[in-house]
Amino acid sequence: MIPEDLKYAKSHEWVLVEGEIATVGITQFAQEQLGDLTFVELPEVGDTFEAGSEMGSVESVKAASEIYAPVTGEVIEVNEELEDAPEKVNEEPYGSGWLLKFKIKGEPEGLLDAEGYAGVIESEG
Repeated sequence: MIPEDLKYAKSHEWVLVEGEIATVGITQFAQEQLGDLTFVELPEVGDTFEAGSEMGSVESVKAASEIYAPVTGEVIEVNEELEDAPEKVNEEPYGSGWLLKFKIKGEPEGLLDAEGYAGVIESEG
C-alpha cells in the first residue's frame, strides 16, 4: 500500500506537505524490511537539516538504519510516543507511527509520487 497523497524519498521516507509544514515518517516497505522496531532515535526540536542529510535512526531486531531528511527545514515537533512505543511505526507507518514535523525551507525537491516510489521498491525487491 502506497498512499497517493504523499511524496516519497528514494531512501524510504514519506512526506505529507501541508503549506510550509511537512510530516515525515518511514514507509510501509521500509518498516517491513526492518522488522519489529525496538528503538527510534530522532533529532531535537529546533534542529535544522538539509534534504538528504542524516537526521536519526531506527533499530530493529534485524538491523539499524539511518533516517534521512526528505526536505530542508527545521524540526518543529517529534513524535514522543515512539520513545516508549517504537512499534507504532510497524503498526501504522502512515498514521500514529509518523516520526517528526518540519517547517520547510524552500520548495521540496527530488521527491517521488506514489507511482515513482513503487518503481523504487520494484527495483529493490
